[in-house]
Amino acid sequence: MFAHLHERWRDLFGVRYEVLLYDLTSTYFECDVPDAETDPRRFGYSRDKRGDCVQVVIALVVTPEGLPLAYEMWPGNTADKTTLREMLATIARRYGEAERIWVMDRGIPTEGILAELRRTEAPVRYLVGTPKGRLTRYEAALAELPWQQVRPELWVKLLPSEGELYVLAESGARTDKERGMRRRQLKTYWKRLEELKKQTPPRDTLLKKLGVAQDRAGRIAMGLVHVEVGEAGELCYRLDREKLRAVRQREGRYLLRTNLTADDPALIWRCYMQLCHVEEAFRTLKGDLGVRPIFHQTPARIEAHLFVAFLAYCLMTTLRQQLRGHAAGLMPRTVLEKLSTIQMLDVCVPTTDGRDINGRVKLTH
Repeated sequence: MFAHLHERWRDLFGVRYEVLLYDLTSTYFECDVPDAETDPRRFGYSRDKRGDCVQVVIALVVTPEGLPLAYEMWPGNTADKTTLREMLATIARRYGEAERIWVMDRGIPTEGILAELRRTEAPVRYLVGTPKGRLTRYEAALAELPWQQVRPELWVKLLPSEGELYVLAESGARTDKERGMRRRQLKTYWKRLEELKKQTPPRDTLLKKLGVAQDRAGRIAMGLVHVEVGEAGELCYRLDREKLRAVRQREGRYLLRTNLTADDPALIWRCYMQLCHVEEAFRTLKGDLGVRPIFHQTPARIEAHLFVAFLAYCLMTTLRQQLRGHAAGLMPRTVLEKLSTIQMLDVCVPTTDGRDINGRVKLTH
């Protein structure tokens, strides 16, 4: 549908590469567990927080402008890291070989696949996020490097290593956001611990309530507080201040890895930030377009449901692109809400003999 934009992508960000954004999500089914082994509905990691439901995994490739290029459906128990090789082949088959930059989240490629991409005859360029824990491995080397300011409130350090470039980025805005989230989670968790200590319930009951509180607190808040429950049910907890200082130092920092050159660190950061377009696409599919839950029972109908949803997203994106040139800031959702108030249309259809057929159409929403 968007093949006519193929040459235009080469000039994105002022480089000759095509930038493709790749991410995955899942959508669940409210049904019984299927018996057929060929059925794609399977239990797996649920991004919808519905681990009690079977699901399918959906992959989506979009351009930095949010224009969709391809989607794929896999069984619900498919691991993210097993999908990249097939998607690379799909894009190459549909759009031909080209110099591309694949921008992905950290859980999609494996070390083996990244090594393959670097060894290919025409190396496939990639830009991937890495876990913050990987900072420990390069912390000493990065500490010796100077910060480079690439935009207001954004600094980066560039570390070439073993054929790759590691980019440590620190964003002031992101620091404020992550710090605020961590403080809220920690404050809520600490308050709940104080309540549980005053209640002094039986030990088994206390452990259950403590588990619920830890699940709500999240990994960061739970990791900063050491909690112990004695044999008699006494609750003791303390804040790990040393770990808190380490967390504060890493807030707002991202470690990226790429096989691009270090000519323009701002370009690398901007490319990675475009992943928000894939996340926006998934929000549109699950929100405005209502792709979930799916009630179909056969693989063919499930495929058809996702295909219709993908076409609807293509139309939604096209509408958004058209609106940018006529009313900046106006979103497709607002237009659809306005159109939904129309009850009737007057239609004039011209004929080949020069006559006009006039009619009135009543709309149903």
